[in-house]
Amino acid sequence: MPSLKEIKGRIASVKSTRKITSAMKMVASSKLHHAQVAIQNMLPYEELLEHILKSFLAAEADSQTIYDQERPVKRVALIVFSSNSSLCGGFNANTIKMMTHAVDEYSQTIGPSNVEIYPIGRKVYEKAKKMGLAVKGEFSALADKPNVQQCIEIAMELGTKFAEGDIDKVEIIYHHFKSAGSQVLTRKTFLPIDIESELNADKERDLESVIATKESQEYLKKRGERETEQKKEDVKPLNDNFIVEPDMDTVLSQLIPKLAHLSLYTALLDSNASEHAARMVAMQTATDNADELLRELNLQYNKSRQQAITNELLDIVGGSVNN
Repeated sequence: MPSLKEIKGRIASVKSTRKITSAMKMVASSKLHHAQVAIQNMLPYEELLEHILKSFLAAEADSQTIYDQERPVKRVALIVFSSNSSLCGGFNANTIKMMTHAVDEYSQTIGPSNVEIYPIGRKVYEKAKKMGLAVKGEFSALADKPNVQQCIEIAMELGTKFAEGDIDKVEIIYHHFKSAGSQVLTRKTFLPIDIESELNADKERDLESVIATKESQEYLKKRGERETEQKKEDVKPLNDNFIVEPDMDTVLSQLIPKLAHLSLYTALLDSNASEHAARMVAMQTATDNADELLRELNLQYNKSRQQAITNELLDIVGGSVNN
């Protein structure tokens, strides 16, 4: 059994660690709130662009651009989102695992040299370099400070390569933020753009709460079901009585790249919010574990202290009897 001094030292060490995890949890909670506000500010633009595209597609479904035409895949680019720092549970490990799976999948058909990686986040950048993959740039700053302009530049670079035939397919790997307690690891096609899958994507989000509990998850699920039922009741036909100048294909050639820019920026905001949520949950779990460990150590300390007092009393009584 460890001595009282050793137990006391462990208690002090656990208390110090608990202070750190508790502080990191509060910092992550604050950053999560700012990330949720950023997503909330972006949603009106997303919804309006979606409405315009739906209207155009409903009016002239045969319109096509070069960005939504599939072709045989000979070269692929993967945009992978991770964080710059650790202590966020399995956030980075799961992302890297899915990236590795995607690379292995394409390596069997087109070879690893034909897979390009656009890493957004230091963790995935270091892993891709270590694996010897073709890394195109280093965008670690975006993981900490989301920037729409840099997202547009990346999307334009990939769009140009896709239009010129240098790349035949682009995929995104990121965590879709649903709530503080639910982040869904997602792998989806970025180019060519599948309008139907983009418009039917999961839009369910909880951008208010930063509490990750089972009760909040049940509330989010029930609220989503109620909103879905309400939307079904309030469905209205789209107004397709509009005039398009100069023609539908030209307008779509401008709107579809904007949808691509928005998809990349949305993925970045989702990944950023998911990182802070994962870190908040991990630090909350660590704090709870520290509390449980402190309870056990205090119990062990009190038992050892009581045993020491009992032994001293027995020694005193035994000595007096012998005398």
